[in-house]
Amino acid sequence: MSRFALSITAEDGDIDELGHVNNAVWVQWIQRIATAHWEAVAPAEHKLAYMWVVTRHEIDYRASMVSGETVTGETWVETLPKGARFDRHVRFVGGDGRVKLEAVTTWALLDRATGRLLRVREDIAAPFYT
Repeated sequence: MSRFALSITAEDGDIDELGHVNNAVWVQWIQRIATAHWEAVAPAEHKLAYMWVVTRHEIDYRASMVSGETVTGETWVETLPKGARFDRHVRFVGGDGRVKLEAVTTWALLDRATGRLLRVREDIAAPFYT
């Protein structure tokens, strides 16, 4: 299993009326780290031929985060894909070591040219496991 990490710092525009990072922003960060992982490990021909879409988010918000605070996001794929879909795990940890958010998101593979669902072949999944 290949783990991928990305640091993100909350900006003033990420903060809601309660004074912490808005839940919708966390979802954007989940998508950002997943996309960055794909961009980092996928061969160029796969990036041109395929795209991923989220079909489900399961999110546990563990602790709040304020403007100027930095988290390290980590993402990984634990199990082999099922047909066109696979589950991606995401965890964001603050500088104090506290888990801020944990999530499991389900992603589906699409053919970029047709928009149709595709079965995730072994060669497409392999970069997530090496």
